[in-house]
Amino acid sequence: MDWISLALISAIFLGLYDIAKKASLTDNAVPVVLLVNVATAAAIWSIPLALVMYPTVSGSIGVPDQWLSDWNCLKDLSRWDHLLLFLKSLLVGSSWIAAFYALKHLPISIATPIRSTSPIWTILLAVMFMQERPTANQWIGVTITLIAFLAFSRVGAKEGIEFHRDRWILLIMIATVLGAISSLYDKYLLQTMAMSPEPVQAWFSIYLVPVMIPLTVHWYLRDRDASPFQWRWTIPVIAIFLLIADYAYFYAITHEQALISVISPIRRSSIVIPFLFGVTRLKEVNWRAKALCIAVLMIGVILLSNSSA
Repeated sequence: MDWISLALISAIFLGLYDIAKKASLTDNAVPVVLLVNVATAAAIWSIPLALVMYPTVSGSIGVPDQWLSDWNCLKDLSRWDHLLLFLKSLLVGSSWIAAFYALKHLPISIATPIRSTSPIWTILLAVMFMQERPTANQWIGVTITLIAFLAFSRVGAKEGIEFHRDRWILLIMIATVLGAISSLYDKYLLQTMAMSPEPVQAWFSIYLVPVMIPLTVHWYLRDRDASPFQWRWTIPVIAIFLLIADYAYFYAITHEQALISVISPIRRSSIVIPFLFGVTRLKEVNWRAKALCIAVLMIGVILLSNSSA
């Protein structure tokens, strides 16, 4: 499969991932939804990890030796590597906690576009802390994306959401900035530390479980009556959709002809899917103004993804 098709698959499943989150979180207990979500991902990754850790068992059930060789990277990690991946889990877990609480209370047609402004913060943080120098196109993209963000604030005001006062907007912004920091941390893990994507995905998914347990315990002891948990099949699907989206993305960028300046905006186009869901199924309002804001946002993202001067 070519890399553009893989990028499109990634975008589709990212959009479905956002819809599954909204469907799972509405009138539900955020801590338990988070815990079930990360436990699902950890369980899925535990299967290849167990096969690699116990090659005798793998051989007895017919797992090919070449497959085991390809996935040996899952266990070839030092204690320092594991510590770094646990820190990634703390970072991602904090971002997800803020994002899930915000998404529960915000219209999906506002929350997901705000999350898509993360390339701005990634670039600004890279400029401040990693001495990177964006191109002229990227600075124009930053400006356009900020304009789109301000336009969303005007649209949100029509729905009673004041961006400078609303705590859920604050949480979604915190989640977005933490996500940008996580992107830079991924660059450190994958480039500076030369880790492979598979062990990063596998072990940070596993370490997310203990990260989420304290929040769930707090919910059980303090909030379970005020915010009861309702089981929905969309909850484990959140993790499945994200794993498929990430796997397609990582596989796309391994192609020799792949252009990150094309893959990134294709991935960001995923916001169209939850936007349409919010308008058609959740009956969210002001869709014309939001659609215009999303169009402007996508122009900014395309410029942010273009590394040419």
